[in-house]
Amino acid sequence: MLEIIGMSVEDAIAIEACGADRIELVSALTEGGLTPSYGLIEAVVKSVKIPVNVMIRHHAKSFVYSKEDIKIMEKDIEIVKSLGANGVVFGMLDQNNNIDEEDLKALLAKCGGLDVTFHRAIDETNVIESMDILNKYENITNTLTSAGKTNIRENIDVIKAMIEKSNGVNILLGGGLNFDNIEEIKSLTKATDFHFGTAVRVNKDPFGEIDQEKLKKLVEIINN
Repeated sequence: MLEIIGMSVEDAIAIEACGADRIELVSALTEGGLTPSYGLIEAVVKSVKIPVNVMIRHHAKSFVYSKEDIKIMEKDIEIVKSLGANGVVFGMLDQNNNIDEEDLKALLAKCGGLDVTFHRAIDETNVIESMDILNKYENITNTLTSAGKTNIRENIDVIKAMIEKSNGVNILLGGGLNFDNIEEIKSLTKATDFHFGTAVRVNKDPFGEIDQEKLKKLVEIINN
């Protein structure tokens, strides 16, 4: 399964045309991805047939959220759901860089019928211990991870352990993947789900267009 970050209707159409499986729709890619406008979400969902998962993150200050932040995220989830998206992407930590289960439960309560990806906030935690938490919640379908703060290539053993420990939560590898390491990482980890952002944009520029030749090549690599 190959998920590609999209930021526009044009991105979404190109991602689908090149054969990728899912879109993670965001704004502000340079900030790690924020919640896109409702108009954009609606337009993208209507423009493609592949699933669209939407980032729920209204600021880039940290992954620690106030009660007011959580209320905003709950409302965003409700609206994203009403616009026909396939799923949502979020993550939240407490002051000690552990998963904030109280706030996680609050958001999950709004996610009925949606796929849920717990995003790379997990990489700020002890990822193996965090898998025990995520495994408790049936409606968490994926966790996006590079298996820690270091370069993804250095985390092969941790990735394997996460895959082994996962119980219904797909390990979606992302963050540091590129054309130089994807085949090796795919082979060593036996992972099946991958997430790419700037690596498939022209000149690897976060403001660049989708490089369709690159993306088609990547689809071949993942599918082989």
